[in-house]
Amino acid sequence: MWLRSALWNRFLGLSRPAMTEPPNPARPFTARKAKPPRDTLRHIKSREKRQGGTGLNGPATVYLQVGGSGNRDTGGSVYVFSEFNRYLFNCGEGTQRLMQEHKLKIARLDNIFVTRMDWANVGGLSGLILTLRDTGLPKCVLSGPPQLQRYLEAIKVFSGPLQGMELAVRPYTESEYSDETMTVYQVPIYNTTSKQISRTQSPTRSPRRESPRQSAGDEEGQSKNAEGSLSPKTENHDRISTIDPSLVVSFVCKLHDKKGNFLVLKAKELGLPVGTAAIGPIIADLKAGRSITYNGKEIFPEDVCTPTEPGPVFIVVECPSEEFISPVNENETFKKYQEGKSQSPVALVIHMAPECVLHSAIYRQWMERFGPQTEHLILNENASTFHNVRSYKIQSQLNLVHPDMFPLLPTAQKKENRADILGVRGECLLKYQLRPKLEWQRDSVTGYDTSEFVKEAMELPGFAEALKTCKDNLEFNAADSNESKPQYPEIIFLGTGSAVPMKTRNVSSTLLNVSPSRSLLLDCGEGTFGQLYRHYGDKVDEVLSNLSVIFVSHIHADHHTGLLNILLQRERSMVALGKPVTPVSVIGPTLLMTWLNQYNSHCQEIIHHIK
Repeated sequence: MWLRSALWNRFLGLSRPAMTEPPNPARPFTARKAKPPRDTLRHIKSREKRQGGTGLNGPATVYLQVGGSGNRDTGGSVYVFSEFNRYLFNCGEGTQRLMQEHKLKIARLDNIFVTRMDWANVGGLSGLILTLRDTGLPKCVLSGPPQLQRYLEAIKVFSGPLQGMELAVRPYTESEYSDETMTVYQVPIYNTTSKQISRTQSPTRSPRRESPRQSAGDEEGQSKNAEGSLSPKTENHDRISTIDPSLVVSFVCKLHDKKGNFLVLKAKELGLPVGTAAIGPIIADLKAGRSITYNGKEIFPEDVCTPTEPGPVFIVVECPSEEFISPVNENETFKKYQEGKSQSPVALVIHMAPECVLHSAIYRQWMERFGPQTEHLILNENASTFHNVRSYKIQSQLNLVHPDMFPLLPTAQKKENRADILGVRGECLLKYQLRPKLEWQRDSVTGYDTSEFVKEAMELPGFAEALKTCKDNLEFNAADSNESKPQYPEIIFLGTGSAVPMKTRNVSSTLLNVSPSRSLLLDCGEGTFGQLYRHYGDKVDEVLSNLSVIFVSHIHADHHTGLLNILLQRERSMVALGKPVTPVSVIGPTLLMTWLNQYNSHCQEIIHHIK
């Protein structure tokens, strides 16, 4: 019994009914207990101390690491590390769980960059923001498209006021940002073929046009009926006037130069007062590039310091469709780095682009113009990698106990990739080191070996004996019952009721397959689609196309923030199967519709997916 109990409580995604709790109107809808205020984080104090020093000196260690590789269940995301700062580029669903499982520290993550307002890029932001607040982070800044401000307002419908942490949006028109590690330049890319962009707009304004109702002072910019839904009169107008999918923001990131090292032995040979208090200001001047005079002798920086190390450049660019190829190709900022006009060569370009873009001759030529010294990293659905390895591990071990109840999770079929595509395909935890040395590092890349997982379980003391006893009991009970068991209804537990996504547990979601052609979903916290995809593999399209009802018990982030991805992926599945796209029934609290309306009006069209 101890074996069954232990494994039952450990495994992820397919274990026990999701536990819910009734909403409490007296507290914010965060599903988390309020924590007492913390002292200023250690890294914040260290930063303030460094900023009081002399000038910027680039960090000694910087690398970027693939979080999500861009395949269907995990959007593309990149984590950048230095000893001074942490950054995240895009935050799709499952990003927080991935970072927690693979120990990518988020406590210092005070800058998040978003390339485009799309759920694949922001689906994990709400949960991550709540976690950042709980760590005591005083401020987090989001950079990217103008809809980010509206996105933050929308999530406050269920998160509450987010007291204790300042959230700010750095508009894409604020082209330059600099901190202790690097300078980041925002590069807006417009799809000029879109009918939703005004060609006569001032470049200092957001491309989103205000509706007459907004101009008159309507804060929401929409009319709502008593149920919290958009009235037919204003729904279409406001949707068109506030959503602009024609804008994508790229980021050019230049690391600060690293000052040369002070050569102590040479300094002693020249008679400098090494080891005394007087040497401090002398070192500061020399490392800043200024010569000094000591005992009547002029000493130059190159006499006692190694050369300054130039800061490399990396670029993050999303080209979501073929319509963006020409705007990317013609962008003047990129041309500066391609034609050798910049003193800093580009070490790496990260491409968040589908295969149709990569196959384009124009886009390929654009990549080649960066020169042979530039590496290219590709994040898209053709990536073949495992993100949530712990899910596969636990399922493989539970499969030993009951193969029918815990089937092995299907592995993703490796997609055919053209050999002429430039660059390296993204893999979870793949690193590119920017300093001290430019190089790829694969030592952390995730792997999956069922035999190793089984071997680990079988080596546990007493496991083999307990497993045999368990199977004997199961076979006895099966033989005692001659009745054939119907396949339906079938229940798939996609979460264990965890308040936050974890490596061994997921939030609330339960799939009920009523018949071969009809199913319903009970709650859908963040990562629900990822759980479905890992369980069904390529058969997930059929499962989603059968989904007719989604029930959301209450407005907590762990119960409803996976809804949008389910709606978007369901439409994709029905199109792929050649079925007519029909809306799905969604049952839930009134606040759920308020949140959906705000996201639909200001971020991305979603309302037409539901009825």
